[in-house]
Amino acid sequence: MSTSRTNPHEIVERALELSTADGCVVIADEESTANLRWAGNTLTTNGVTRGRTLTVIATVDGKEGTASGVVSRSAVTAADLEPLVRAAEAAARGAGPAEDAQPLVTGTPSSPDFTDAPAETSSAVFADFAPALGEAFARARAGGRELYGFANHELVSTYVGTSTGLRLRHDQPNGTLELNAKSPDRQRSAWAGRSTRDFKDVDPTVLDAELAVRLGWAERKIDLPAGRYETLLPPTAVADLLIYQMWSAAARDAVEGRTVFSKPGGGTRLGEKLSGLPLTLRSDPNAPGLESAPFVIAHSSGDDASVFDNGLPVPATEWIQDGRLARLTTTRHSAAMTGMPVSPGFGNLILDGGGDKSLEEMVAATERGLLLTCLWYIREVDPATLLLTGLTRDGVYLVENGQVVGEVNNFRFNESPVDLLSRASEAGRTEKTLPREWSDWFTRAAMPALRIPDFNMSSVSKGV
Repeated sequence: MSTSRTNPHEIVERALELSTADGCVVIADEESTANLRWAGNTLTTNGVTRGRTLTVIATVDGKEGTASGVVSRSAVTAADLEPLVRAAEAAARGAGPAEDAQPLVTGTPSSPDFTDAPAETSSAVFADFAPALGEAFARARAGGRELYGFANHELVSTYVGTSTGLRLRHDQPNGTLELNAKSPDRQRSAWAGRSTRDFKDVDPTVLDAELAVRLGWAERKIDLPAGRYETLLPPTAVADLLIYQMWSAAARDAVEGRTVFSKPGGGTRLGEKLSGLPLTLRSDPNAPGLESAPFVIAHSSGDDASVFDNGLPVPATEWIQDGRLARLTTTRHSAAMTGMPVSPGFGNLILDGGGDKSLEEMVAATERGLLLTCLWYIREVDPATLLLTGLTRDGVYLVENGQVVGEVNNFRFNESPVDLLSRASEAGRTEKTLPREWSDWFTRAAMPALRIPDFNMSSVSKGV
């Protein structure tokens, strides 16, 4: 059997046949990518890649409990398949009982396309985008600005098979567009990004026009000191902050007193009002344009994932409901430990705030404040409060009497997203956005802009 020509479902079936463990889960990820890169208004590179990764999870029932062994390898050949299965079994037999051990999932209906060939992307995904990009280059050149950036599209077909009979498959398209405009002297820079499933809903000429306006704002430079400013956080910045918040929302950690969602003296903050605005933070695998896997795909176990939960259905979940903390992430194991409902990790994140204003309309209603472009280099300072630090990037603008009057220096900020939700005074219209900081790991988000009356710009940064 040559795996390079074999359908992934056959690889999964063969690995399950080879298994001698008490339980087995096999995950085959078939990935293809297509990309374009450009610099100085000129396309520089393009390419297409393909690859396969196979993960085998073996479980062994011993006197003291069930142990698991996990082994993942890429470019697995037919000759590699049995050694891979045996390596997972050896890892399981050499491990102690798994704390998160649960019976492997049963009963999830098989995917009707499980035996179909994997979906693949190609350069054809850019058929409409590439000509529009060329038009954007021409407009930028005529306007005296230079465009840099990249477009990337990947399509991952994931096949999950288990010794308990699950046969599941999910195709996940994921596209990102990042566009940076610079003045010829490189003293002014502006950024815009979009996430997309198929590059049919992104127009680089529209983004270029947006960036031209921002470069115009940056012609006037204004120095401001560190301090607290009324600040408009655009959807991309809100997404970066709330994604980190959700990564810190494991129920077990909260119960054990280790996170911002722990209640002083014991317990969790479930049910507590986190915001005076009617904010609802939710995930839904069927959200239009943000579709994600409707079942758990876990290549390893951690605070918010368990290999024993592979194939478990993922329902739509409200994490914050009308401003109140409603759910924390749980596996079946941590749900049993904490007495909370099973709430698997999320494949997308949506914040609804009840607002209908665009970011431009929020700017027009601002007497004096800052407008951010995006955040980067976000790092955690204190898990107990979820205090984060990071930098602004590619444009911080001063707004006075509803107008942008110039570009100010960059800042380092110190803020907790949970605290920001409590202080937010306005939420704009929810729109699909690309989280810039976390775009390598998470892209499916829809957020509103938020108005924060006193965002903490803790120090001036000399970064771009």
